[in-house]
Formats: sequence, C-alpha cells, structure tokens
Amino acid sequence: MKTTYLRILAVAAVLVLAVAGLAQGMHGGPGGPMGHEFPFGGHMLHFFSDYLDLTSAQQEQVKGIMEKEKPAIKSAMQQMGQFHSQMRTLEEASTFDEAKVRALAAQQSQAMTEMIVQKARVKNELLQVLTADQKTKLAAFEAKHEQRMQHHMQSGQDPNSD
Repeated sequence: MKTTYLRILAVAAVLVLAVAGLAQGMHGGPGGPMGHEFPFGGHMLHFFSDYLDLTSAQQEQVKGIMEKEKPAIKSAMQQMGQFHSQMRTLEEASTFDEAKVRALAAQQSQAMTEMIVQKARVKNELLQVLTADQKTKLAAFEAKHEQRMQHHMQSGQDPNSD
C-alpha cells in the first residue's frame, strides 16, 4: 500500500513538474525567464516546443499560462517538500507515532489532490493553445510514454532503455 501511494505521489509530482518545466524552458534557454525553481526547465520545454513545432504566438500563450500558475505550482511543490521532510523525521524517530504519520499522510493526500487538480487545469489550458495536429502528435507521444511506464512497472526495467 505504501509503495503504491509513493508511486502515485511521485507520478503526480513529476507530472506537475513536467507541466511547469514545459512552460518554463520554452523561453530563454535553461531555466527560462522563471529561473530555476523547477526541474526539467529549459530542456523539457524546448523539446516540446520543437517536437510540436509551436509558433511564437503559441509559445507566448504558454508562457502566459505558466506565469499565471507559477505561484501556485511553487507553493504546492514547497508544501510537498515540507511534508516529505516531516515524514522522514517521523520515519526516523526512535518510536513510531502512527497517529502523527496518519495525520501527515492525510495532509499529504489533500495536497496531492490539489496538485492533481492544478495539473489537470494547466494541461487543459495548454491543450487549448495547440492545433488539432499538435494535439494528435502530443497524444501519440504521451501514449508511447505511458506504454514505456507500464512496461517499466511490470518488468522493473528502465522505461527509457528502448
């Protein structure tokens, strides 16, 4: 159960970071105009900008969406980092306090729910910027990535070793 929860937590965090990184790095190289608050910065966004052949107008729209969402994303990531540190402290304590762990897990769950909703909202906004062809190309890319992840989860192999 804990392993499943941690996988869900990790996947959701990566998705939020990927969306943040997608918009961050599209403008101005590594880190983009938003600085270095999020991993996957310039590399990830530049890749998607090139892969989907975004126009300058689309890039500006994406930049606007991400600048609008940046404070909420940053806050959510900081909160998850704090929860992670608090959980580690509870795990390493000399005595196990299940009540504290459950309370923190409940807080993490609520924060994760908010991050998932935020990620879905941002992705929806970003998809509105894309053309039908770009959406098709992105869907194919995501499907291939999902297949790799499923294969990795079932076999324990590196999903990028294909």
